[in-house]
Amino acid sequence: MNDHEPSLATSGRPSVPAAVRRARWAVSLVFFLNGASFCAILPRYPELVESIGLSNTSFGLAIGIGPLGGLLAGLFAARLMSRFGSARVSVVMQVLASTTHLAVYLSGSWLWLTCSLLLATAADAITDIAMNAHGMRVERRYRRSIMNSYHGWWSLGAVVGGLIGAGCAQLGLPLWIQGVVGMIVFGALAAGSLRLMLPGHDSTERTPVAAPSASSAAEVPDAAPTGFRLAGMSLRALGLVSALGMVLVFAGSTEDAGSTWGALFMQDTFAATPFLAGMAFVALQGAQTIGRFTGDAVVDRLGDQTTARLGGVIAMVGMSFALLVPTPVTAVIGFAAAGWGVATLFPAAYRAADDLPGVPHGVGITVVGWFARLGFFLTPPLIGVLADAMTLRYALWMVPLYAMGILVFSRVLSTRSVKAGH
Repeated sequence: MNDHEPSLATSGRPSVPAAVRRARWAVSLVFFLNGASFCAILPRYPELVESIGLSNTSFGLAIGIGPLGGLLAGLFAARLMSRFGSARVSVVMQVLASTTHLAVYLSGSWLWLTCSLLLATAADAITDIAMNAHGMRVERRYRRSIMNSYHGWWSLGAVVGGLIGAGCAQLGLPLWIQGVVGMIVFGALAAGSLRLMLPGHDSTERTPVAAPSASSAAEVPDAAPTGFRLAGMSLRALGLVSALGMVLVFAGSTEDAGSTWGALFMQDTFAATPFLAGMAFVALQGAQTIGRFTGDAVVDRLGDQTTARLGGVIAMVGMSFALLVPTPVTAVIGFAAAGWGVATLFPAAYRAADDLPGVPHGVGITVVGWFARLGFFLTPPLIGVLADAMTLRYALWMVPLYAMGILVFSRVLSTRSVKAGH
């Protein structure tokens, strides 16, 4: 029996070697730091907007242009992972991301803020793809769903970062001090995680396909492929990956509603204190954290598709309630419902993209991640323009519409439980 065929433990689950468990904790740490590092900035957005003198439209444009860095950088993620491995790429780029965040804290103009966000999202995009790719390696060793728990650690990091940012804002801590401390602490922890990750090539745990399977038209035999192909994918495979990407466009847009606009919504609509204003984002990420840590068990039982559809309905109803009956309490509840509703979508889409037959290793995750960045690029300027035209409360009615998009595209997700699929 080799490393990739563990024996069954008394619980009925495969036993997991200690090195693989350590790798899981290392990947979880990178996810946590990725969430905490950037999300500590978000509750301080109102200060940046006021100090620079930005309108909702100009602020939304800066936030929207930022992900262009991620869209461009993400195209190189598969190549970097192929050359250096997902472990090294995820750690190095997370250290770089924590460093670029300092520039965001120091922003003194619209152009400075925009360029800082371009650099930060470029590093984050590659980190995101690489840490998910390495997480899939560890999940294959576990032979059960653990991807939601990784994203749970990201959400937990986002909550911790949001609380740090909200607390620093309430205390009036200068932005540059928060940025310097974050760069040192988050960067050092990320660097220390590398030695615990899995060694070897990223394709080590993938099961080779000897022949095409009747169960999937996208399965590709070892013989030379025929027909039109893009990035090594057939048109059918490209269509499936694109549909998975659209799930993340709407999921990412929902998250952006809380991260970019939550504090401003609370402040503009209810004149909330800096700490209370930060609670909109914390509520979204807190609920998402719970949804992700419990999501593996739910997905194992219901499958990704049913879980996604239930989440879409909860996000739609919860946010609609918050906007129809606007109070600080209902707003926090609405953002929490939105966060819980999209909790499992990123893990589900990444897993499905990485497992698609006929899609080269690393390409599926890269393309799906690229689509997610597209959502972060398009929606902040849209919300900003609508907010200046109608108020932020009415602009945020886009969130229930995002939920409808999730319901439409979630049909591409698997109807089988992950346990049955492994």
